[in-house]
Amino acid sequence: MDSQRKVNSDPRRTLPSVDRLIGQVRDSSPELAEWAVLRAARDVLASIRDQISEEKLKFTGSDADLARLEGRVAGEAARLAAPHPRPVINATGVLLHTNLGRAPLSPVAAEAVARAVDGYSNLELDLDTGRRGSRMGSLEAKLLALSGAEAAHVVNNNAAAVLLALNTLGLGREAIVSRGELVEIGGSFRVPAIMERSGVRLAEIGTTNRTHLHDYENAIGPDTGLLLKVHRSNFEQRGFVAEADVGELARVAHARDLPLVEDLGSGTLLDLGPHGLPDEAFAPARLALGVDVICFSGDKLLGGPQAGILMGRRDLIDAMKKNPLARALRVDKLTVAALDATLDLMLDPARSNEVPTIAGLRAGAAELEPRAARLLELVNAVVEREASESGWKARVAQSEAAVGGGSLPEHRLPGLAVVLEGGGVQALAEGLRAAPMPVLTRVRDEALWLDVRTLRDADLEPAALALSHALGETATPAE
Repeated sequence: MDSQRKVNSDPRRTLPSVDRLIGQVRDSSPELAEWAVLRAARDVLASIRDQISEEKLKFTGSDADLARLEGRVAGEAARLAAPHPRPVINATGVLLHTNLGRAPLSPVAAEAVARAVDGYSNLELDLDTGRRGSRMGSLEAKLLALSGAEAAHVVNNNAAAVLLALNTLGLGREAIVSRGELVEIGGSFRVPAIMERSGVRLAEIGTTNRTHLHDYENAIGPDTGLLLKVHRSNFEQRGFVAEADVGELARVAHARDLPLVEDLGSGTLLDLGPHGLPDEAFAPARLALGVDVICFSGDKLLGGPQAGILMGRRDLIDAMKKNPLARALRVDKLTVAALDATLDLMLDPARSNEVPTIAGLRAGAAELEPRAARLLELVNAVVEREASESGWKARVAQSEAAVGGGSLPEHRLPGLAVVLEGGGVQALAEGLRAAPMPVLTRVRDEALWLDVRTLRDADLEPAALALSHALGETATPAE
């Protein structure tokens, strides 16, 4: 019989303790925040233990293994402690890129936000009387001037606007809506689920692809609280399809003394039809067709901060303002300041292009061609300096991009891009994301596209610097 005790050969025993690992990382990287190193060490060790248990990783405790472990913890700690969100350069061509924060604010709006947080403000104070005032007074006046609506209200996003409208106008009753408009939006949120949380019962009518006016008429009953129309903001239906005309739907609603509510998803207060935007994007035109209440996002086609904008009949909007939910959904002073400044620019035709989204939607060859030429010049200089033997070639090409942000899915923005071909495209895209100033691009047809529609003139040189960084990391000689 073997009298020696068997040694526990569990490879997890070769892992260092949390305290030892923290000490080693802090010694090698003293600039890292203590809390981040602690969190990273615990998370990384837990992950590695699981991988060892599942036999997905071998860890022997060698110097090389320990060095890799310390490097992984240091990298994770740096990621945790990094400021968020970070500025990035958007060269994707997608104006309202949800992952990149949708609409960038104008300099004027950014300055207004900075003023609002630098000390105190008269957010809810009437300076003439010294008494409590309304945080919405200025916003509502400007929204009415731009839209011609009777009344307006602002909440913290468009989902909140839908929630408030339905809860106020249809609590405990039915909201009639087409099956073809029960959409799912970003982050797996489904509009029907949001609607049901408002306390209404959805009365679904029609079919996925065809809903007629008579479907609404036949569904109206004693429990009907409102008719609801939802814009299919992130997809289009084609082929054998039908939907009720909004003007006719408004007449049906009014004949039965019911409100018609339309969720536009995204809308603009400027008529951009001459620049190719469809009619349904222009919010005031929907009110003119007889819609009683419309709602849409502030950070999409409007080009302002995240917000949900409601406008329409005064009695209906006033009822929403009195709803207790309005307090839970109200906007803060930063949103008020940013939206107020954005609306100011829209009210001045000579300055509306200072809103980046508006300028991006309107941009034509006169703006895009010089920008593309300058970017090509900068890119060629970088390629020649950093990767002259790599085989990379740059050229200007016609480009086409989506508006993005769940807005106008079928509308395309023709423009120009600088295209890089001839090397490891995916590696270069990764290198651009890892640059000190990250640059986001499109990868298509085995080429990297830098679309100038979403690049400001001030972005061109920083984008070239990022390319220099990325090529220095990824460029390899051509075979």
